Amino acid sequence: MREVIALGFFDGVHLGHAALLDRAVERAAQLGAVPAACTFDQHPMALIAGEATPLLTTPQERARLMRDLCGVERVHTLSFDQELMTMPWDAFVTRVLVERFGACHVVAGDDYRFGHGGQGDADKLRALCARLGLGCDVVDQVTLEGQRVSSSAIRAMVAAGELERACRFLGHPYRLAGPVRHGKGLGHTLGFPTVNLAVDPAVLLPAFGVYAARAHLPCGGTALAAVNVGRRPTVDDGQDVTVEGFLLDVEGRFYGQAVALDLCHRLRPERKFDTLEALGRAVREDADQVRQYFS
Repeated sequence: MREVIALGFFDGVHLGHAALLDRAVERAAQLGAVPAACTFDQHPMALIAGEATPLLTTPQERARLMRDLCGVERVHTLSFDQELMTMPWDAFVTRVLVERFGACHVVAGDDYRFGHGGQGDADKLRALCARLGLGCDVVDQVTLEGQRVSSSAIRAMVAAGELERACRFLGHPYRLAGPVRHGKGLGHTLGFPTVNLAVDPAVLLPAFGVYAARAHLPCGGTALAAVNVGRRPTVDDGQDVTVEGFLLDVEGRFYGQAVALDLCHRLRPERKFDTLEALGRAVREDADQVRQYFS
């Protein structure tokens, strides 16, 4: 079946991306086609410039957000390799979008660049689609609070711990997810079950501190959580960075199971306490602040 394909890397699936994806879903309904998106397994700059860009989302999380939030039915995740990097811009349209995926209409942002050396742009895309008999929408930038909504801007917010602002630009909470691994077992000692997540190392962690979050548990339920991101200086002397959620008003152990933490607000910076008792008091205070925030 023919597809209407939204084009971009879509890291974070923010409000600007949602405008593209919503347009693709709208066009697909009009044309009796399948709404789809085309993204990559890694940030193009990782291969082009050898720069590892910390990402807001894994490819799997990007696909989930596009499906759940925008109604995209198919997500094509291309391997951004040497062949794709050096492919002429027009060949990307004809070989990949049309011949491989059956595109009948494409949607791109006004700053979209593609093909070898970034030679393809929105104007060239629109002209080529007209020659090929394809539909093409070019969507204008989305701004919020006087600033263009972009993945790079949101990465800066997350890195600074400005989670509330980052979530506004995303249009959804900032999620850290992964299997639960064994920690030091201090959670129950402090009065809370904990989840110590093994987060994908490619995903950007926010500034060290404690965050108000909502946990999505393997059973399908949710719980409020106080999440510490950092090096746990009270109990650890090393440099390992951890993501540890203290779950509120829930029981259970989730070792080896997948848990997602939606971070919404930074409560305080990470601190070192003199005793475990002082740490326990701080965690209980954090828990009260989490309940107050979500109330």
